[in-house]
Amino acid sequence: MKRIIISFAAFCALGLLVVAGVVFSGLINVAADDPHTGVVHAFLETARNRSIEVRSEDIVVPSLDDEDQIRAGAGNYDSMCVGCHLAPGMAETELSNGLYPAPPSLAEAGLYGDPAKTFWVIKHGIKATGMPAWGKSMADPYIWGMVAFLQKLPELDEGAYRALVASSGGHQHGGGETPAGHGKQHGEMASGDHHQGDSGGSDHHGSSSSGGAPGQPGSGHHGGKESDDHHASDQPQTAEESTDNDRADAEGKSSANNHVHADGKQHEH
Repeated sequence: MKRIIISFAAFCALGLLVVAGVVFSGLINVAADDPHTGVVHAFLETARNRSIEVRSEDIVVPSLDDEDQIRAGAGNYDSMCVGCHLAPGMAETELSNGLYPAPPSLAEAGLYGDPAKTFWVIKHGIKATGMPAWGKSMADPYIWGMVAFLQKLPELDEGAYRALVASSGGHQHGGGETPAGHGKQHGEMASGDHHQGDSGGSDHHGSSSSGGAPGQPGSGHHGGKESDDHHASDQPQTAEESTDNDRADAEGKSSANNHVHADGKQHEH
């Protein structure tokens, strides 16, 4: 018996060494554009489906026929899900085409045949697939609204889908919503930052600069000497500077009133 235990332990240790060698050698390609082999895909799919089935079997499914609930689900789906799971009449997106495993087109197939499984997946997400855990920002009633909508989605054509979304409240699920165009706003702010160069010729107050055409040197608020510096224009003169200026003006006027004739004499007018 002791020999059997020792042999089994040695076999396990050898197996672990082989696995470690494969992992640390970099032989496994994790690129999303290199699909799993058939065996690996079948293994992962079976593990995923069984995990979802076991964890969703005790979920109590509420009534999903309320029209307001379906409309709310449509608004949230259109704001949060179409980039990956598409909508009726919608072509593939860069995101849906680039993800692996490829997200299912819910406009065509729906999501599972069991609302409890659908609820669990939306709430908890799925690791290493790109499917978020929406339960971190959505309360259960809003998730059930999406489940109710997904049951209707395969029956909708493009017009019916658009009409349902238009009648909804849009992206709203009781708080935590990311504002529409949030990423775009960050991109616009980055490109318009006054430390990003002088493109556009706008200063850091948002107004167009004076003293030069947009995009030319000196048109920004830190421009060269030829530009009008908006920090220097309002500085008061000191008494000494004022006296020097007056003296220079007087000398200029005196020079303008004196001239020399051909006889070499200077005359003042």
